[in-house]
Amino acid sequence: MASSFSTAAPARSIFRSSLNPPKTLLSASASLFWAASCQGGWGKCCQSGFSAAANYARLQDHPALRISVAKPLTFRRSLQQQKRAGFVRCATIEEIEAEKSMIEKDVKQRMEKTIETVRSNFNSIRTGRSNPAMLDKVEVDYYGTPVSLKSIAQISTPDASSLMVQPYDKSSLKAIEKAIVGSDLGMTPNNDGEVIRLTLPQLTTERRKELSKLVAKQAEEGKVALRNIRRDALKAYEKLEKEKKLSEDNVKDLSSDLQKLTDEYMKKIDSVYKQKEKELLTV
Repeated sequence: MASSFSTAAPARSIFRSSLNPPKTLLSASASLFWAASCQGGWGKCCQSGFSAAANYARLQDHPALRISVAKPLTFRRSLQQQKRAGFVRCATIEEIEAEKSMIEKDVKQRMEKTIETVRSNFNSIRTGRSNPAMLDKVEVDYYGTPVSLKSIAQISTPDASSLMVQPYDKSSLKAIEKAIVGSDLGMTPNNDGEVIRLTLPQLTTERRKELSKLVAKQAEEGKVALRNIRRDALKAYEKLEKEKKLSEDNVKDLSSDLQKLTDEYMKKIDSVYKQKEKELLTV
C-alpha cells in the first residue's frame, strides 16, 4: 500500500529554510511586515515574506506598514564641543576688519587724551599773563569732600595780571582761600567777603627758566605716553598675526601707518610745547 502523502510537512520544510531571509535584504520595516503577515498562516507568511525580500520598495506601500522612515539625524556642535573635538573655526574677513578697526580707534582715543593731558598740565603752569586754567588743579575741601575749584566758583580775568574767584556759595570762601594758599601757585589771595582776588607776581628770569624746564619735562612725558600706546598696538597686531588672522605683510603695512600716526601726534606735542615755552620766556 502506498504511503500517504502529506503536503504540510514538505511545505514547512521547504519554506522554513527561507523563513529567515538575509538581514541585508530586510529593514526594520520589513521585519514588522513579516510578523504582521505571518498571523494569517504559513502560506501567507511565505508569499508576503518573499515578496518583501525581493522588492523592498513595496514594503513601504503595504497597508500593514504605516510608519515613517527615520531620517538621518544632524547635530549642531557648540563652540566648546568643536574645541573638544579638535575643530578650528577660522575668523571671517568682517571679524578681522572689526578687530583692526577697534585697535585703530583705541590708539586714536588714547593719543588724543594724551594731548589733552599735556595741554592741561601746561595751562596749570602760570606765565606772565593771567589765565583761569591756572587754577584747574586746585582742590577745595567742600563740606568734607574734595572738589575742583572751578566746579564751585566762577573764575575770571579782570586784567592781564590778576584773577577773580567768585564762589556760588559764599560760605565756601574760607575753604577756597585755604586751598589757594596751600597750592604751589605762589599767589596770595585777597578775600573781601564777596570774592577772592589774586594778583600774579612778576616772574624772575630764574623762575622762568625753571618753569621752562618743567614744561619740557612734561612734554617728554607726553611723548613717552605716545610711544607706549604705539607699542601696545604693535603687540595687538602681532597677536593677530600669530592667530593667522593677519599676514606678515599686513602687519608691516599697519605698523607703518601706526608710525605715521604717532609722528603726527608727536608734532602736536612739540607745537603745544613751543607755544608754552614762548609764553614763559616772554617778559
